[in-house]
Amino acid sequence: MTLPVRTLFLTAAVAASLAACQRREDKADAPPAPAATPPATAGAPMAFDDKTQYASVKLTLPAAVKGQPDLHAPIYAAAVRDLKQFEEGAQADLSEAGGGPNPYEKSIAYAPGGETARLFSLARTDFEFTGGAHPNTSFSAVLWDKAQKKRLGFADLFRPGADLSVLDKALCDAANAAKQARSPGSERATLDGKMWTCPKAVATPFILAPGQTPGQAGGATFLIGAYQIGPYSDGYYWVTVPQDAFRALLNPAYADQFGGAPVKSGDVTPKAG
Repeated sequence: MTLPVRTLFLTAAVAASLAACQRREDKADAPPAPAATPPATAGAPMAFDDKTQYASVKLTLPAAVKGQPDLHAPIYAAAVRDLKQFEEGAQADLSEAGGGPNPYEKSIAYAPGGETARLFSLARTDFEFTGGAHPNTSFSAVLWDKAQKKRLGFADLFRPGADLSVLDKALCDAANAAKQARSPGSERATLDGKMWTCPKAVATPFILAPGQTPGQAGGATFLIGAYQIGPYSDGYYWVTVPQDAFRALLNPAYADQFGGAPVKSGDVTPKAG
C-alpha cells in the first residue's frame, strides 16, 4: 500500500473514532427522557380503607366524581388526611386510657347531588363512633363550577346583600313538613324557637336538587343533622327547597342553572341509630 493511500485510511479511521466519541459524550450530556405521564383517566383512587388496633377508617367516592378530575384528587387527599388524623387521635385516646374493648370507627362517604350544565354537587357524610350511647353523623357539601374548575361557597351562589329571610323561612317550612311526616304531632321548629330552632340557610350545607328540566337544578337540598330540629331518635333530615322560593336571590352568573320543579324523591333520609 502506497503512503498516500495508507495516510488516507488512517485519517478516515481517526475521524470515525472522534465522531463515535462525540456521540457518546452527547448522549451522556443529554437530559433523561421524561417519565411517561399516566393517562388522565387514571385519576385519584375511589376508596380508602385502613385498620389499626385503635381505629377502623374508610372512604368511598361515587363514580360521578371521575368526570371532575380537578375536584376528585383534592377531595380524596383531604378525606384521607382527615381519616389519618382520626387514627392518630384514636391511638392517643386509647393509649392514654389503657386501651378499650373496641377500636374507634370513622367513615366518610360522598354521594352525588344534582348536576347542571355548569354546576356539580356532592354530599359528604361523616360517621364516627368513639364509644358512648350512639355514633355521631355530620354533613358537609361540595358545589363545583365545572367551567371555572373551582369550588363555590354560599356567597358565590347568592347575590351579595340579598335578603335571606325568605330562604330561611322556606327552609324552616320544608324542615317542619319533613318532621311532621316522620313524627306526626311533634313540636314544630321555629326560626326563634325555644326548644327546636330552624337552621339558617347560610349555615347549612346543601347540594343541588335534581330538576325536572334537563340541565337545570330544581332547587337546593339542605342537609340537617340530628338534634337540630328534633330529638336524636328522629334522625337527620335532607330537605329540598324549590328553586322558585329563592330564585330572586341567586347570583345572576348562576341563575340560569336553576329552573323548573325539583324531582320528588320523598323523605328517604335514614334515621340515626
